[in-house]
Amino acid sequence: MLVKAKPGKAQGVVYYDLPPNSSSFSRTVVTIGNFDGVHLGHRAILNRVCHRARELDGQAVAITFDPHPLKVLRPELNLPLLTTQAQKLDLLAASGLEAVVVLAFTPQFAALPARDFVTQYFCQRLRVREVVVGHDYSFGRGREGNIDLLKEMGRDNGFTVQVVWAVEVDGAVVSSSLIRALLRLGKVAEAGHLLGRPFAAVGEVVPGKGRGAKLLKVPTANIRPENELLPATGIYAVWVRRGRKTLPGVANIGTCPTFDNSELSLEVHLLDFNGNLYGENLEVEFVARLREERRFPSFEALADQIRADITAARQALAYNRG
Repeated sequence: MLVKAKPGKAQGVVYYDLPPNSSSFSRTVVTIGNFDGVHLGHRAILNRVCHRARELDGQAVAITFDPHPLKVLRPELNLPLLTTQAQKLDLLAASGLEAVVVLAFTPQFAALPARDFVTQYFCQRLRVREVVVGHDYSFGRGREGNIDLLKEMGRDNGFTVQVVWAVEVDGAVVSSSLIRALLRLGKVAEAGHLLGRPFAAVGEVVPGKGRGAKLLKVPTANIRPENELLPATGIYAVWVRRGRKTLPGVANIGTCPTFDNSELSLEVHLLDFNGNLYGENLEVEFVARLREERRFPSFEALADQIRADITAARQALAYNRG
């Protein structure tokens, strides 16, 4: 059964599954991938899809998967994704696509031969006119499908294939794995350059220990992150999206060693803000790492450092805003 979701933040509509009798598509320009992070490399492919769809008077469509294939095929890797599924779909929709198709990735789906996938999905369901893929893309059972196979089947089935080469930033090829590595080192500014935007974590504000306001006079929002990956522990200058508003802040990722905690947490102090945030969902964009997390000899010393962090965050955010 075809389930049509509500539109994302932009114009794209999200479809879950595509039955054989689907009639929603004709003359499509299609790309396919995991798109974890929707980084600059992904965006180069998506831009080409949208451009070619306009040239061919077709529909710009991206196919992606849920869950990520490695979650099914290699669960022992415990791959932490850069975005939640909702974040990814919003970013894909915002790229200008007319539709995003989410296919359920199961062991049965993974066993589908590459030729059968092209026939059943590209040709029969999507009525593809052109396929756009990255230079190293492979697909189908055992990753047997490749660009040569796509071109061969395109000649037989009336579609063309375009290949988009890797995007480099400062001499490094943009990839999800490189961005993960940067975030694990706390290099959020560098990761943001490869993403084309700040890395963001989303989550609900939940009750915390209450020590920020009571002992340090610096109230914080304790956020339960939905993301599988957070930057390294430390103090960060952040932008916080609250509904349609974007507010400046300073965030702590860590265990608060001065208080002898052991549980990792994400806490954010919103600058010049007063109000109750409990139960709200916030998006935290990491702009710059200010320092590492460390233990202080007293609450007073910690409070002094927090005031210095707030000043540093204001300066970092003013610089990045331009």
